[in-house]
Amino acid sequence: MADTNSRIQSLVGENDVVLFMKGTPLFPQCGFSSRAVAILDHCGVAYESVDVLQDMEIRQGIKSFSDWPTIPQLYVKGEFVGGSDIMMEMFEAGELQQMMDENQVAKIES
Repeated sequence: MADTNSRIQSLVGENDVVLFMKGTPLFPQCGFSSRAVAILDHCGVAYESVDVLQDMEIRQGIKSFSDWPTIPQLYVKGEFVGGSDIMMEMFEAGELQQMMDENQVAKIES
């Protein structure tokens, strides 16, 4: 488990935005992951995704790492933000975009 925690810590620490999700951004495997991807895409930020379906250690480890029982999970600048419901609430209130701007998260070049 320590190895899994260090892998998760590396992913979270090395990327400004990380989404632990079921599937990939191009092919999400659940509605909540699909919604999370849509929110991040709408924000126009660059992010790393981790498909927990491809790694059972990460799938279980991320739940204890964040003390959050569900997936997807969003991290911004090393801090746990929440799942898709929290992301949606923050997005609708303008708070998610503000968080991205305040943390100087890279935007996707269009």
